[in-house]
Amino acid sequence: MNRRKSRVAKLLLGTCLLATSLVAGPGVVYAAPRAAEVAADPADTSLLDPNVALRTYQEQADLQARTLLRSEDNTVIHAELPSTSQKGEFELLRSYSAEPRSLRYASIKFEGDGFIKSNVIVRVLQSEVNQVEKGDREATALNEHNYQFRYKGVEMLDGHKMHVYKVKPFKKRSGLFKGKLYLDAETGRMRRVEGSVVKTPSFFLRRIDFVQDFAEVDGFTVPTELHSTARAHIIGRAVVSIVHRGYRLTTRSQGQTSADSGSNSNSEAASNSNAMAGTAAVATAASDQDSH
Repeated sequence: MNRRKSRVAKLLLGTCLLATSLVAGPGVVYAAPRAAEVAADPADTSLLDPNVALRTYQEQADLQARTLLRSEDNTVIHAELPSTSQKGEFELLRSYSAEPRSLRYASIKFEGDGFIKSNVIVRVLQSEVNQVEKGDREATALNEHNYQFRYKGVEMLDGHKMHVYKVKPFKKRSGLFKGKLYLDAETGRMRRVEGSVVKTPSFFLRRIDFVQDFAEVDGFTVPTELHSTARAHIIGRAVVSIVHRGYRLTTRSQGQTSADSGSNSNSEAASNSNAMAGTAAVATAASDQDSH
């Protein structure tokens, strides 16, 4: 039974790491605050029409895919299995390049259980690299080809009005989710996605829930935080927090870099055509672990 629990623990924690990218400090795992519902004001002409906001988001995502050449940030991953009191925190330098398409991690510091590091985080990071370099991003992109969007109204998030859409995938396959999309009502930029994975990679797993936040750095959408919880039949619950800070971005046209301050930001939300690409990477990692 202990061996079986160990195997399921690796599967559970690996699957809980839902994205390549994600304001709490390092190592802090918390439940993201719920957005407050507000009534839309027809007289407020500063708000985009919901259909225009959605179209603007998709246009921004396409533009970013064509414009962003490289990005670099400091990533901190905190993983915890409450039932066995195992946890670990890994700080890394994350580097992405569009030409050629590649993703690299350089270790900065690790603290915690070696099991969590070697059997969970490192394996999932490698799977994420494989997904970025070899995966089909179009198959998991958050767009009209993969999802149905239903407008739900206006809500407040971090002091900003959001157009909120219920999203549901057309197909039940790995890498897709059902939940909500939050777009800034004034700019159309993506601020948050939340929900649950529609297809888990193993019968051990009952449910995987996540909240992923985004921010704008020099006109680009970048993930800032991911908070995820997975529930399984044998092990129970696993919690993962991923935080990204200190972005340096390089555009294709200018070849110039810019850096954010690394502090907590209340900037407008940002859009990312590959917001859920990491879900497919985690599914792959979990499936690999389950086969061992």
